[in-house]
Amino acid sequence: MPRVLSLVPSLTEAVARTAPGLLVGATDWCTHPADLDVPRVGGTKNPDVTAVIRLAPDLVIANEEENRQPDLDALRAAGLRVLLTEVRDLEQAFRELERVLVDGCGLDRPHWLDQAVEAWSGAMPASGSQVPAVVPIWRRPWMVLGQDTFAGDLLQRLGVRNVYADHADRYPRVPLDELRTSGARLVVLPDEPYRFSAADGPEAFPQLPAALVSGRHLTWYGPSLVTAPAVLGAALRAALR
Repeated sequence: MPRVLSLVPSLTEAVARTAPGLLVGATDWCTHPADLDVPRVGGTKNPDVTAVIRLAPDLVIANEEENRQPDLDALRAAGLRVLLTEVRDLEQAFRELERVLVDGCGLDRPHWLDQAVEAWSGAMPASGSQVPAVVPIWRRPWMVLGQDTFAGDLLQRLGVRNVYADHADRYPRVPLDELRTSGARLVVLPDEPYRFSAADGPEAFPQLPAALVSGRHLTWYGPSLVTAPAVLGAALRAALR
């Protein structure tokens, strides 16, 4: 079996859940599973390339959105094999997870991946119709989900229509006044990458119900997808009551 180093938190969890003995390194942001005990190599945007090379993995798992091309080029130049993933929607996430685990790591397709497919096949909208929403991912400055995002696809499957889904940018900066007058009837506030909370976020949208959701369940593609429909759906329904 290959020695695997993951630069993507969700993929770290996917490998650890399927075959934990393969991992020889991960980023500081790889928080699941909580008991993961492997060398850390810095952040997703600023990994210690020298430390990665020193660990001599057979495979480095990366993502085109989370990791920087110069770092991946440096790893390839050092002779390391880098498997680069791209995830823009749920179906692509399922395909990429199989490519990483089966093709990349040489594992059998894990049972939890089939469970995730089944869970999403039965996912139900949080309301009877698509609810227009803004989905901030940062503040100071305010940034929201735009077009072609994995998180936006999950929300749409749960009955939430991102009002900025047709924006030219994937993560546009939008002034707060514009967000407030966007026609949204809901604001969805995940706890990552910015840690929105009941005390930090909803007060900026006093006229809208706020759904505080788990960022891991909204943005990670891995074992969390098994419970994501239930977890996200419950948060959305609670906000729309």
